[in-house]
Amino acid sequence: MGQPVTVIEKPTGTPGVVRFEINRTLSGMGHDLYRSVADAVGDSPTARLARTLLEHGGVESVHLYANIITVHLAQGATSAGLKELIEGLYIFYREGVEVPSVT
Repeated sequence: MGQPVTVIEKPTGTPGVVRFEINRTLSGMGHDLYRSVADAVGDSPTARLARTLLEHGGVESVHLYANIITVHLAQGATSAGLKELIEGLYIFYREGVEVPSVT
């Protein structure tokens, strides 16, 4: 079972750019930039996250550095739903384990 990822969405001074800070490091000290799903090859944490965000739609590129995720949105797109995708990325349960309900 994965540990929940804490995500804080932070505005930036650039229209169409949103930043997320999380409670774990995904890229170590390296910078990873993904401009398309085709760029997000492999099963590294950064590639998996970039693929998930890009497939969601409305995302032009994803830059990851340590625990910072910077998303460039497509024109007219919003960040709606992106925080939840990041939070749920590493939550999984073995067969037979009940998912806790949120009330």
